[in-house]
Amino acid sequence: MRFDLNRTEIYAYTGTRPMVAGAPTIVFVHGAANDHSVWALQSRYFAHHGCNVLAIDLPAHGRSGGTALESVEAIADWIPLVLDAAEVVQAAVVGHSLGSLATLACAARHADRVTKIALLGAAVPMLVSDELMAVAKADDHVAYEMINGWSFSAGSQLGGNAIPGMWMTGNALRLMERTRLGVLHADLMACQTYANGLADAAAVRCPVLAIMGARDLMTPVKGAQAMLAALPNQRTVLLPATGHAMMAEQPDAVLDALRGFL
Repeated sequence: MRFDLNRTEIYAYTGTRPMVAGAPTIVFVHGAANDHSVWALQSRYFAHHGCNVLAIDLPAHGRSGGTALESVEAIADWIPLVLDAAEVVQAAVVGHSLGSLATLACAARHADRVTKIALLGAAVPMLVSDELMAVAKADDHVAYEMINGWSFSAGSQLGGNAIPGMWMTGNALRLMERTRLGVLHADLMACQTYANGLADAAAVRCPVLAIMGARDLMTPVKGAQAMLAALPNQRTVLLPATGHAMMAEQPDAVLDALRGFL
């Protein structure tokens, strides 16, 4: 699905299904230097089981045009504009990493538009190392290599994809390599500078599901504890032996958790 938003062409994957008026809608928001394809299994499942799906490419990511939004709050305020363009009043929102922060902020700032949220790989604050920020600013390929090394658990870096012939770390690297110049740095800066996470968490009133990887080095479980304590209506699913790239490492477990919640 392609639509014009503020004179910018935006792409959203609908799971190959047309939008149906009155059906429940789920918005999927990807993380830094990613696009809608990281939600391939989850978005397609819900699209084929009675839901409208909008797995969005953020501006300057994937098939969307424009420039990268420079703050979590800007992304949070952009999501309702996507709903408007799709003629959707309310939706559940699912976000990963940077997308989880935007999802959290959207639920706090636009409570009338959000029915439920799922936060995958979330941490507040979401700090970025000086080394990663420096190589990302230089558009150095090392940034992608660092992220890849920190995003997958040790076992998954040796193989073991549930889909025969698929290479998890290789696929993730190729996806990041498609990122336009400057976009990764903008994404990481948005994570780094998001200072309202705990206040936003306390303001959320809809049900919340947090899915975390026990071996996540990008957003460690301990980094989510203050956020979880601030959320008034949440439950947590911890995936053992799983890193930050949980939709690739444990696609079925992530889908099962989302199915039970949504």
